[in-house]
Amino acid sequence: MPRALLSVSDKTGVVDLGRGLASRGFELVSTGGTARALTDAGLPVVSVSALTGFPEMMDGRVKTLHPALHGGILARRDRPDDLAALEKHGLGLTDIVVVNLYPFVKAAANPATPFDTLVEEIDIGGPSLVRAAAKNFRGVLVVVDPADYPALLAALDAGPSLAFRYELMRKAIAHTGAYDTAISATLAT
Repeated sequence: MPRALLSVSDKTGVVDLGRGLASRGFELVSTGGTARALTDAGLPVVSVSALTGFPEMMDGRVKTLHPALHGGILARRDRPDDLAALEKHGLGLTDIVVVNLYPFVKAAANPATPFDTLVEEIDIGGPSLVRAAAKNFRGVLVVVDPADYPALLAALDAGPSLAFRYELMRKAIAHTGAYDTAISATLAT
């Protein structure tokens, strides 16, 4: 069964996307609030903790930084040694990564946001997931913008082209780059 990881701070359209993916035979794997939104809509969801065998910890600071996720994202589908490594460790492939990052820019725009609260809005796991999926764009579709959900579903129906995969990858790298730039610029002031 193909697998999609959904972990979004902006929940716009995520339930419809989840329904679309589930109807196409995808197993949905998710974190905290995204998992709640999907299960509240009646969709079957595997929690990241169930997949990794490790609980979220430190108020969610550590939840997706685990080989059970990153191995399944980074495994090159055309490399038997990568696939054998997954099998040896009982890990599955992840075919789609849908992630958007903590709302750092929104928090930074509010002058009343305390510095320690602002620091907590620096996403660590999200950029790691996005970059891993982007790096392996030939085997993993990465989506960072809810506006791309309908195109993703349409591409799944048609068979995603390499050009479509590349465009999503390019957009994902730009997304994490802009995010890091915003953090750097904010901290420089």
